[in-house]
Amino acid sequence: MLAFLKDHPFAVEAFFESSLVLTFAVPKEQLQALIPECLELDTFQDKWAFVAVAMVQTKGLRPKGFPKFMGNDFFLIGYRVFVRYTNNAGKSLRGLYILKSETDKKKMEFAGNIFTHYNYTTTDIIQTEHANTKEIISVRSKFKVAIRTTAENIALPSHSPFADWKEARRFAGPLPFTFTYNSAAKQVLIIEGVRQNWKPDPVSVVEYDFDFLNSMKLENAVLANAFIIRNVPYYWKKGKIEQWK
Repeated sequence: MLAFLKDHPFAVEAFFESSLVLTFAVPKEQLQALIPECLELDTFQDKWAFVAVAMVQTKGLRPKGFPKFMGNDFFLIGYRVFVRYTNNAGKSLRGLYILKSETDKKKMEFAGNIFTHYNYTTTDIIQTEHANTKEIISVRSKFKVAIRTTAENIALPSHSPFADWKEARRFAGPLPFTFTYNSAAKQVLIIEGVRQNWKPDPVSVVEYDFDFLNSMKLENAVLANAFIIRNVPYYWKKGKIEQWK
């Protein structure tokens, strides 16, 4: 029964007040071992694969269709790899494979670990705003991000493999699907996200440091892009399971 509950047995909705996503380009060979056999890396120029850090302020997260007063507000942090999966109908789906998930509240950790395979842990989140910058810091998780809030004519990160923001937006996330794999049963769990008013705006990053990424010891990883979206209604469909091979 518990295994069934983890497979996203019902749709979930939330309002994204903001979603800040930093995407890092990494030589594809370094990420290959992190994803299961059923998935392929979603690459650029057959050279770069991508790992992203998403920091999302959600409002009213609840089972879809439940009244808003039953929802809860959480800050969510996800570390994920951009991947592709070819489903049983032969269609290639672009999506994400979760490496690590964090939240700012024990309630979300508890519920998230009952109804998902994302292995949530709870951490501290400190958000501060100054004259023209915003910082998001976690002492426990040892990360810090600072972005400019008043920047115009934003340039791509200096070592980005992309030629322009239009090209970079293809890897802005979140992608439509998230995948989990049961290697023993060779089953793929597919969760589809549905969004409205999705408009990623480029962000100027002042500084960043993520202990989790540092622990991966990735070589030649570069910040490829950074985007923020605001005020987006979002929901995740009930999970769908496919047999792989």
